[in-house]
Amino acid sequence: MGGSVGLTLGKFAPFHKGHQLVVETALAEVDQLFVMIYDTDVCDIPLPVRAAWIKHLYPSVTIIEAWDGPSGYGDDERTKTEQEDYILQRLDGQPISHFYSSEFYGDHVSKALNAIDRRVNEARDVVPISGTAIRNNPFANRHYLEDVVYRDFITRACFLGAPSTGKSTISKALAKRYHSQYMPEYGAQYWLDNHIDRRLSLNQFEEIAPEHLRREEALVSECRDYLFCDTCALTTYHFAKDYHGQAGPILTACAQQAQQRYDLFFLCETDIPYDDSWDRSGDQKRQWFQRLIVADLNERKIPFIRLYGSLDQRMKTVDRILKSYRKFSNLLDILATRPDQQP
Repeated sequence: MGGSVGLTLGKFAPFHKGHQLVVETALAEVDQLFVMIYDTDVCDIPLPVRAAWIKHLYPSVTIIEAWDGPSGYGDDERTKTEQEDYILQRLDGQPISHFYSSEFYGDHVSKALNAIDRRVNEARDVVPISGTAIRNNPFANRHYLEDVVYRDFITRACFLGAPSTGKSTISKALAKRYHSQYMPEYGAQYWLDNHIDRRLSLNQFEEIAPEHLRREEALVSECRDYLFCDTCALTTYHFAKDYHGQAGPILTACAQQAQQRYDLFFLCETDIPYDDSWDRSGDQKRQWFQRLIVADLNERKIPFIRLYGSLDQRMKTVDRILKSYRKFSNLLDILATRPDQQP
């Protein structure tokens, strides 16, 4: 179809395979497709994140971010007029030949656009899902979501701390409690498999963080609400600096990206007995390493929650944070209203 231009719109909260059916139908039929995304309070996921899902999956579409769109939804004349006027205003004269939807509003919006009304699977029998059903239970409905979408429903909690501070223990215990997944410290296993005289080369350190991240991503689709991570690239970076006084470019980049990758950072404190195993360097080194971690977190301006006491006390602290926390929310607001209770 020469010069045909399509439009579809919605909140896409979240963008699921029913929406994908509409977009893919449109892309097969028109030369250019606009996707208008409305701001909404029905979910916590910001508009730019929802827009990024669609752009990632369908790079050729043109996104219109509708931050100030009308909030009304219905088939009364006033609501329909508000919607039509807003769409025409945002298009700013851009002609539309086909309007794509799975909703009743396909009729009046297509008429306002002087476009063909392309209703796609209005009965919802090809893809029997709704955004409401997914928001109510993302885990049970994750097969209706692409991985790029589903991973933004998962809160990633990273546990940091010097050796023998209980990171592995609490990560595993929380994964069990929340019926979700635990990401073990890949660097520890790599060290056991590859060290020579308890040392790794600078190039070997470059291999650890990318593989840890690959394994972490592979777990996300099986997570229920949370992924509990035993350390991250920051820990590998600290060890490289300890061994060699520097870290390579790959590891440095992974460490720099950690703050954006994880939603919550918990620091396991050194107030538990030191487990003096053959692969560790003593309690004095543990204390030194802990100070290094805290200094690095502060230098990077990464907020973190300290965990003190027994495993049960530490888990209760994490439980309190998780109960209040919502992904894409402000952690500092939560800490201000629900301060951590330390023994």
